[in-house]
Amino acid sequence: MSKTDEMIEISSATSPGRTERVNRAKYTAMREALLTVLPDTPPGVTVAEAKAAALEYLSQEHFPGGEKAGWWLKAVQLDLEAKGIIARGATRPVRLYRSTE
Repeated sequence: MSKTDEMIEISSATSPGRTERVNRAKYTAMREALLTVLPDTPPGVTVAEAKAAALEYLSQEHFPGGEKAGWWLKAVQLDLEAKGIIARGATRPVRLYRSTE
């Protein structure tokens, strides 16, 4: 696989129109873990709760000891929000859930 194939372009709900290129394998691993732990209905779970639960689904290969999991969770969260796959509840602190739209 070439270096280009190892990257994926993601968006951000907080910066419309801006994209970043990130490691495809780490993005995919965190995306699968996050979607596994998020509920289908609001108000959802806090970001801290989502991170703690997602750590159980992450491989040591990509996230040894949970290293950098917080950064990757936020990157995936904002990308999935921008794509309408997940949503934020209307409460504080921020709570996330899978979108039904």
